[in-house]
Amino acid sequence: MPESRKGPEGPLAARALVGAALASLEAGRERIDNLNVYPVPDGDTGTNMALTVRAARDVLAASQAPTRADVAREITRACLMGARGNSGVILSQLVRGAAEALAEAGRIDAARLAEALRAGSDAGYAAVREPQEGTILTVARELAERAEALAPGDPSLGDALGELVRHGEEALARTPEQLPLLREAGVVDAGGAGLLELLRGIAAHVRGEALAESASPAEPLPLDAIHQELSRFRYCTSFFVEGPDADPDLLERELGEFGDSVLVVGASGAVKAHFHTDEPGRALSLATALGVVEEVDIRNMHAQAAERTERLLSHVSTGAAAVIAVVAGEGNARLFRSLGASRIVTGGQSMNPPTSEIVAAIEAVPEPEAIVLPNNKNVVLAAEQAAAAASKPTLVVSTRSIQAGLAAMVSFEASRPAAVNATAMEAAAMLVRSGAVTRASRTTALGGLEVEQGQFLGLVDGEAVAAASTCSEVARAVVERLLDGRADVLTILLGEGAEVIDMLVAEIEEAHPQLEVEVHQGGQPHYPLLLSAE
Repeated sequence: MPESRKGPEGPLAARALVGAALASLEAGRERIDNLNVYPVPDGDTGTNMALTVRAARDVLAASQAPTRADVAREITRACLMGARGNSGVILSQLVRGAAEALAEAGRIDAARLAEALRAGSDAGYAAVREPQEGTILTVARELAERAEALAPGDPSLGDALGELVRHGEEALARTPEQLPLLREAGVVDAGGAGLLELLRGIAAHVRGEALAESASPAEPLPLDAIHQELSRFRYCTSFFVEGPDADPDLLERELGEFGDSVLVVGASGAVKAHFHTDEPGRALSLATALGVVEEVDIRNMHAQAAERTERLLSHVSTGAAAVIAVVAGEGNARLFRSLGASRIVTGGQSMNPPTSEIVAAIEAVPEPEAIVLPNNKNVVLAAEQAAAAASKPTLVVSTRSIQAGLAAMVSFEASRPAAVNATAMEAAAMLVRSGAVTRASRTTALGGLEVEQGQFLGLVDGEAVAAASTCSEVARAVVERLLDGRADVLTILLGEGAEVIDMLVAEIEEAHPQLEVEVHQGGQPHYPLLLSAE
């Protein structure tokens, strides 16, 4: 083994250690992305941690630093500037504390390793305003405690690292006991898993061994890990700002006014900020007023969560049959997934995906049978062609609207054969009356109704029922037509740019006190409102 009692020295050794840590993290990156449910299931913890370590690797690749202290400063700054996401920012502080402890001259042995891990843990906890146990911070602290217990015996650095990897696996396995959200989802903490991979890579390099297989939980993950609540905000936003007015406390207060998961680290003059918000532009305006802004990173967490769900469902067989749904609108897609759809094929504005996309979705699910919901009359034929071309038994439930598709999904049970599900889903879809509000693209007459270009147009089961200059007026007419017969539930899906309908909902509830009204963000284009009555 290249290392016995003493640790590595110099910039070249630092490059090798960072490279080994990164290689281990990269090997587990997608698995760690999939684990992520805390603080929100955005599915990028492994990626963010890897990007943070890559920043250090890239700086060291060009480094001419003459001393260990200079190397430590370069690594610290690189990780701070390159940190991505909540996990990356916390990791940058763990690295800062450890690097400062290791920067001092002298032998790097088990005792110095314990000092470095303790300094890293303390820096990580200090950076987080309300630290939670069961996270990367817990794993870092337990590693420090174990290293301190080992140090008096003066083991070789390689032996100490090997024992720390083993202890880290145990600490990671305990995280669900410490954080209820992890326990409910049936997973360990993603940040803690990433930290363990970094340690695993360093240990393998110091011990002169090939990188071992990860002992952390791998796919498949339980379904409870998939269907987690989205963040109330859409954008994970981070940036580095440098200037005389850059103050971490001030910036933290201001960012907290329009976001959450706020994590601001650094010192006056050089600050790294991370938070979740719907207004990333407002955050950057604040930052540019304080100094020079670099390393801006803005990620759509809702899109990341959708991608994560697709990845996990591609590995998890939920039973005998899988549902592939053609859906327009991000919110609608979430509704279908929450009801058990395994794959979403994006219909786009025209709702006309090619047959090949539907076939590919059918082939991607692990279940032995599949059901396709076209959710638009123009997609039924393509769905039937896809079912005929697929290599596994596939049935089409001919839903002609998103509303009918959602009703069908309520009757779906993954453990039942496709034929049994299809019969129940067809029956459920037929019980739904569907309505919609859109804008007329041209002046025309529909069923005796004169419609002018640009007017709002109301439809019930495909029949034009009202046209007017305001959405609310048309929506009232559509609702009254839908509720002509007996209905227990009215569902409203809000489209892109839909106006607030609180007043309309209040009117409906007052006029129909026994009616249950559900309103969801659908996000569909062209139709400000989609409605259904059951």
